[in-house]
Amino acid sequence: MKNVWIKWLPIIFGCHCRPERSFHYKGQPFPICARCTGELVGILFGIVSYVILQFPLYINILLLVPMIIDGLIQLKTNYESTNIKRFLTGVLFGYGLVSIFIITSLEVYNFGYHIGK
Repeated sequence: MKNVWIKWLPIIFGCHCRPERSFHYKGQPFPICARCTGELVGILFGIVSYVILQFPLYINILLLVPMIIDGLIQLKTNYESTNIKRFLTGVLFGYGLVSIFIITSLEVYNFGYHIGK
């Protein structure tokens, strides 16, 4: 089962898997980079905590911005982000993304439910 996740995680996240941008454990790089690892953590945390911790839609949209800014600055300049920054911006992005998905899915469900009445 372990090998299945190692194979599919980079595909699911569209990860570049660059070892210098990945966390390492016992000398081996994670199967996905630090930013994608953060996104995975944010997504899982968002799913688990949504019942308890809910932010308005605009807050969740704002949570996407740090990763976008960090990635764009890194793409367009000589700036090189650290793995910790990549991880933290990934966590915020993953949490915001899954929360937006849940919020919009519930709104569409409620809209359709009320049309059917």
